[in-house]
Amino acid sequence: MSVSIGQAAARFGLAPSTLRWWESQGVLRAPSRRNGRRAYTETDLRRIGLAYLCCVTGAMPLDQAAVVTSASRNQDWQEAVQRHADVVAERIERLRRAQAYLLHLLRCPDDDIVRDCPYLDDELRRHVPASRDETRGETAAASGRQCFVCGEPLTQPARGRPRRYCSPACRQRRYRASGGSTWGP
Repeated sequence: MSVSIGQAAARFGLAPSTLRWWESQGVLRAPSRRNGRRAYTETDLRRIGLAYLCCVTGAMPLDQAAVVTSASRNQDWQEAVQRHADVVAERIERLRRAQAYLLHLLRCPDDDIVRDCPYLDDELRRHVPASRDETRGETAAASGRQCFVCGEPLTQPARGRPRRYCSPACRQRRYRASGGSTWGP
């Protein structure tokens, strides 16, 4: 017994073009044909199911999924499975941390979480690369320089011209206030 490409794709909520794409990328073997059309057997459907779990559920890259669906349990197969299992474990950990912070938001005693929550500052420093000074190549202003407009402390780039404003908005405010020149005290 076999099913058409439309029926096979529908079993997994996929478009038939997805099965054709996976076939062209080596994730699936070309099925046998009946009257010139693809005919998927039960084994083919199970292989599609494995590809679905790898590519759709597990977000595995197609080249690794092709190794896994090849059914050759060799060293390459084991390495591909282990490598992606490690990637999934890392994603799960990031999601757990995100969940923990979201649950903190529900219990946070601060009225203005964006302005007052110290836990937010820690989370941003830990998880958002742009929030880490070393990632941006910036150093906190040892000289105590402050924004000319709002007085906020400035971080200075490791190289290049020193900053005078904490944000483009402050620079624009200074520009408008000075009648078209941002240079000044």
